[in-house]
Amino acid sequence: MTRLTDLPPAQATRLAQLECPSFDTQPWVSGPHLSRRRVAIVSSAGLVRRGEEPFRGRDPDYRVIPADTKPRELLISHISINFDRTGFQEDWNVVFPIDRLNELANERMIGSVAGSHYSFMGATDPLELEPYAREVAGHLKADAVEAVILSPV
Repeated sequence: MTRLTDLPPAQATRLAQLECPSFDTQPWVSGPHLSRRRVAIVSSAGLVRRGEEPFRGRDPDYRVIPADTKPRELLISHISINFDRTGFQEDWNVVFPIDRLNELANERMIGSVAGSHYSFMGATDPLELEPYAREVAGHLKADAVEAVILSPV
């Protein structure tokens, strides 16, 4: 994720002037303001830590990614031949925006960053995935997570 300040001035100005959509509906969940919420990342990039068992095929289980994981420790085991890993290789925040999340916490835009984050393999059968998703939901709840960034890949 790029900040406007990282872009060429003309491009930053053009993007900053774009209209943002307005939504007439309200969130369907309640809770504290974002500045008080604990936030986690859930990805479908098939992320694993170096040395862990990679995802195979459409494995429905998940991997835990501790918040203090370093970029060199994280690998993508996503299997699609159409999957371009270039963005991840240049900046892991494209797939796993942990640095941006930490910046938001430091700026007090969010309350805190979860202790653990989670990755699934994309294109997994939802029926097979459901029990694992419920398990992850339990882990998130136990960690007092109140908001999740879904990072689809």
